[in-house]
Amino acid sequence: MILNLTDLSNEPLQSQIYRQIRTMILAGDLNAGEMLPSIRGLARNEKVSVITVQRGYEILEKEGLIVSRRGKGFFVAELHVDRKKELSEERFIEKIEPIIQLATEEGMTIEGIEKILLKILKSK
Repeated sequence: MILNLTDLSNEPLQSQIYRQIRTMILAGDLNAGEMLPSIRGLARNEKVSVITVQRGYEILEKEGLIVSRRGKGFFVAELHVDRKKELSEERFIEKIEPIIQLATEEGMTIEGIEKILLKILKSK
């Protein structure tokens, strides 16, 4: 597993680990039942502390994206398609809400925001 971690980001390393593995799971790059690198192994490969990887894995486990099997390691959890969609939607809402709040505080109307979002979506 190759992660792109940087200490130049404002995002903490544990969050980068969580976000990148989460993305791989939701995108289908990591499949249900697939074993993740051990905490120590990933820490060694990425040149970060064991605690940093452990915290990233803990967030993934709390979200139900990975499961721990005592003595065997961490594995990608079995996720129903609806759950994957739900998690993606939750993340999208979490990211877009502050942007919409800022836009309305700066005087934009809901209609104006919708128009811009549709324009962006149609360009994809």
